[in-house]
Amino acid sequence: MINQDFTDRIEEASLTVGKTWPLYSFVTSNPLSGYEGKTFEDATAEAKKFIGVSALPQPYFFRQAWESGKINKEILEDLLQEAQLFQHPEYYLAEIEAQKIVNAINPNHELDRIVSKWLGVFLDEGMSEWEMPERSKGFYKAWRNLASHDNELNYPPIAQIPETASATLLYLLEKFDENQQLDIFKSNIGALPGYTGYIKYRMEENSAWQQKYPITIQDYLAVRLWIAKHIYGEITVPKVAFEDSYGLTAMQHIWLKAWEKTFQNKLIAKLKSKNTTALPETKLQAQLVFCIDTRSEMIRRHIEQKGNYETFGYAGFFGLATDYKDLATGLVRKSCPPIVASAYTISEMAQQGKDASVNKYIEKAEFLNFSEFLSKRMKNMLPSAFGYVEGAGLIYGFKMLWRTLFPATPITIDALKQHDHENICQPQIHSNVGHDVQKIDISIAEKVAIVKSAFDLLGWEKFAPIVVFVGHASHSANNPFASSLDCGACAASPGRHNARMLAKLANLPEVRTNLSKQFNIQIPVDTLFIGAEHDTTTDGIVLFDAEVPNSHLPLIQFLKEDLIEMQKSTINERLGLAENGLKESRKKSANWAETRPEWGLAGNAGFIIGPRNITKHINLESSCFLHSYDWKLDESGTSLETIMQGPMVVTQWINNHYYFSTVNNEAFGGGSKITHNVIGRFGVVQGNGGDLKFGLPLQSVNLADKEMFHQPLRLSVVIQAPLKRVAEILDRNSNLKSLLNNKWIYLVVMDPQANDDILIYANNGQWTSVETSRIAKA
Repeated sequence: MINQDFTDRIEEASLTVGKTWPLYSFVTSNPLSGYEGKTFEDATAEAKKFIGVSALPQPYFFRQAWESGKINKEILEDLLQEAQLFQHPEYYLAEIEAQKIVNAINPNHELDRIVSKWLGVFLDEGMSEWEMPERSKGFYKAWRNLASHDNELNYPPIAQIPETASATLLYLLEKFDENQQLDIFKSNIGALPGYTGYIKYRMEENSAWQQKYPITIQDYLAVRLWIAKHIYGEITVPKVAFEDSYGLTAMQHIWLKAWEKTFQNKLIAKLKSKNTTALPETKLQAQLVFCIDTRSEMIRRHIEQKGNYETFGYAGFFGLATDYKDLATGLVRKSCPPIVASAYTISEMAQQGKDASVNKYIEKAEFLNFSEFLSKRMKNMLPSAFGYVEGAGLIYGFKMLWRTLFPATPITIDALKQHDHENICQPQIHSNVGHDVQKIDISIAEKVAIVKSAFDLLGWEKFAPIVVFVGHASHSANNPFASSLDCGACAASPGRHNARMLAKLANLPEVRTNLSKQFNIQIPVDTLFIGAEHDTTTDGIVLFDAEVPNSHLPLIQFLKEDLIEMQKSTINERLGLAENGLKESRKKSANWAETRPEWGLAGNAGFIIGPRNITKHINLESSCFLHSYDWKLDESGTSLETIMQGPMVVTQWINNHYYFSTVNNEAFGGGSKITHNVIGRFGVVQGNGGDLKFGLPLQSVNLADKEMFHQPLRLSVVIQAPLKRVAEILDRNSNLKSLLNNKWIYLVVMDPQANDDILIYANNGQWTSVETSRIAKA
């Protein structure tokens, strides 16, 4: 039995990599999340040591930022002088460019290839027709039983391979001391960060696949090191060469900080220049609550310009810690942040009088699923493959030609996700115990708490006749990374289910009565809540209004007409076109050859927590997450603490996912979509093998191979709230303070009790006041 100290070293070494989420739930996360307890500088150095790659912007990023004015000269010169460097910035940029970043040849390529082969066949989730034998025994035992049949290496007979992973590790590593063992574990886990990250995901999430076919990091290490022993003859401790203190790495940190400071100062200057004088109150047509997603910033501006509409920002799971059970397949997927345990499950039931329609919908879905399954079987089974392909070739050829020449026509749009069942179904919510649904419905107290929490975080004081909770999703064709464009707050699922559920709860008479009696929250009798979905690819908004009463139909129709006009103006701005943006976006959405259906959250660099009046009419260029918050209505600070503990942490993950995918797309990103191959339904590899890609594709962050679109900047958070309140929250939450002290994020406070003076978190609870003249230096 492996001793506890040895197990602890494996767990510590596992921090070398973050979790790799499967394609069908591609959650954005920090690939160096295990190092968040270290400074950003130390974490990037560790990545270079054990993964063997740079985690800082390459020289061409700085050149493009410098020449486009994204790095302010005075800010950069100040930082250089602090480091006792007094030459002109161009001098140091030339020095950075002179030190060419060359990815070293991987000396363990053969080892990586063989181990990846074994991992790929074991982890398969139903894509392969012939599965690996004895997978239910676990990865190590399944490999051990088959190893002698692998002709690539001259393996010994099975009797000479230790029976357990722990016995193998003890046998191979007994001559190494504890520190050497730790370094061996780190380097071998970091050698295939995509696969080892996916093993971490399986272990921590304990998915159905993991329960059926278990695999652990210990299994992986035992197999890898046994194979390494037979390839190289011995196990060695990795050797690391460090750079000089003011070489490329230190200079990159200075330039990066200047770049971030320039963005931060420009953002603060915009907020400080905004006239926040309250406008005369007029009757609202509608209120729309969007996800804090950066893609919502632009559409909110356009909606507010169309009429007397008020918009809010709220994390797109709408406070519902839930899973969603698909009506057609019965599959259950997480629909809340990964850091939140799912307390509920949302499912669907027929609207009144529409049971027959729901049954027909399910029958149609079952037929289509069976047809897809049969087609796959016919294509892949040896007895039928040649005849099937030959017989169906003409039909497939026509469909391929049509999809290529006319990507946005109905024959292809039908393949996109539609909302048929939302017109005939209504959501229902159940309590979770483990993975089972234990009872239908939840208590009135729970329903009231969910709605009350939403209202508190939004800082709501008045209600329009129509209130719309707008979830979001992305629609694209032939896109393995499609889920990465859906709602990050919903664990890469669409947000419409949560939006519809919250609207239903807020409409319940018993919920409104309790809100009034217990909390003095008065919702007008004529206020109607409905769910909706924002398609981030085309900027269309679908209202789920099938059950709207006749009294509100004229208001709904008026809103729909404005939303259509708003869609056109928003998508034109998003695509940089004077006209025809809607037509172009629909082509991108439906085109099976489109590598960039939309930009997703590329460009994210800021997170603003405060009332809409501090950002309204400011063009933030889709660079900021926007969460509604009114400090005056949150005397205890509870709502702000919830936002900082949840959405702020999640946006930091998103920001770092984009950062690392940009600065080194080959190592931390997804590589080029052009040569992607889906493996096992859970991931992609580049070309015909190798490690799993665990970041965003090149086309999601770059305009071209060496032309950036996303600016790789750490997140700058701006909070409008009393400084004392923010400081107290940080003192209660060491994890948040650690992110700040270690420079994973920056924090700026606009203190409304001191004329919105700007204070920036320096370190260890210290704050620096920033003069307006300094802010303008950007």
